[in-house]
Amino acid sequence: MNFTRFFQISILASGLAMVSFVPVPRKKNAAKKPAKQQVKTVVKDSVRNPYYIIVDKSEYELYVYDDEGWYATYPIVFGSKDLSDKMREGDKRTPDGSFKVVLKKIHKKWGPELLLDYPNPTSMQKFNERKAKGLIPKTARIGDGIAIHATRPQEEWTVDNFYNWTDGCVSVKYTEMKDLYSYIPVGTPVTIRQ
Repeated sequence: MNFTRFFQISILASGLAMVSFVPVPRKKNAAKKPAKQQVKTVVKDSVRNPYYIIVDKSEYELYVYDDEGWYATYPIVFGSKDLSDKMREGDKRTPDGSFKVVLKKIHKKWGPELLLDYPNPTSMQKFNERKAKGLIPKTARIGDGIAIHATRPQEEWTVDNFYNWTDGCVSVKYTEMKDLYSYIPVGTPVTIRQ
């Protein structure tokens, strides 16, 4: 009887030892990613910020990268089905270019929001060149307030159905935007491309 008991304990210990050496994957799709426990608070640009964001308009996806490479992917929508570069205020297009997160806030309608530095000097230069070439009216304005923000809590279906509804912002599902907002600090670089 003692030999049987010893054999059972040996088998159990061997099984536990093997399970403890199974590697745990670090990177996951955002939909399966557990909420972060710790929020990084950064007020100004940080040399310690490991993140950068790429918004791929043709893929309808927002990619987050860190120092080690790909970190997360979030499905997104925009303002217009026309995914070309924003020309002027009111066209509902999302601007192409390189930006950075300048403010984190909670919007009263759609919750977590990462405000971008649009228009920046490069955006202003493109806008003025287009005006000079007559591509947009001389009275046109460039617009502002471009952000990465959530859908309304009950409207996550807009992302699932590729329903572009914003005025030119990038929209992430409400539940997934809470996750993104929890770890992306002010100063994070954002590239928006077609």
